[in-house]
Amino acid sequence: MAGVVVCHGSTAVRERIVLTALGVPALAPVRAAASVDELIALARRVPPTIVLLDAHLPSPGPVEAIRRLRAVPSQSTVVMLAVPGDEIALDRAIALGARGYLAPDVGRAELAAVAAHILASPAGPAAANGAVPQEALAVHGAPGSAPTPVVTRTELPAQNSVGNEVSLTKREVEVLVGMSNGRSNAQIGQELFLSEDTIKTHARRLFRKLGAADRAQAVAIGLRRGLIR
Repeated sequence: MAGVVVCHGSTAVRERIVLTALGVPALAPVRAAASVDELIALARRVPPTIVLLDAHLPSPGPVEAIRRLRAVPSQSTVVMLAVPGDEIALDRAIALGARGYLAPDVGRAELAAVAAHILASPAGPAAANGAVPQEALAVHGAPGSAPTPVVTRTELPAQNSVGNEVSLTKREVEVLVGMSNGRSNAQIGQELFLSEDTIKTHARRLFRKLGAADRAQAVAIGLRRGLIR
């Protein structure tokens, strides 16, 4: 078992998923990459069994990442980290061999179920080598629920009504974007020419609106609901 590589362009989301994966023994060791180049460098050193790949990874992007992974002598399975609205990117990724998708705020129980499902698959981890499975693995719903196979490649769950009703102010979105880039409250304040206390006030308000307990969860929810990219 060569573990998992979490490849995501957002520092906050990447760190959250890494912490979640560290609680799943079947995924050890857990490594992280912020770009395609970092991902391929890690894969060449020690090919991972599973790659959790950001559907919005900065250029050259997730599709190119999968293409490059196919050139690495490995049996890595790629699972996309996707949100509503990612149907086109997801379809292209699965056409190249990605196994399916997870939401960026995936929980530990869900991640453990996905790992067990992939490792127990008769075909084994083969997505990165171009073997397109008949069914894509999609995990959504209540934490702890078992992974649900779906036949269609691009079917992402619709945003729920609560998500559609969330309305952040321009300033709250700017603070959330800063969080997604790994900025501290002080750094966000410097960029927006606001005091750190003012940033904390905006942060508390957006946490309340999103129903988030912390920065990482707020960023994950923001990405999932399309409030930030």
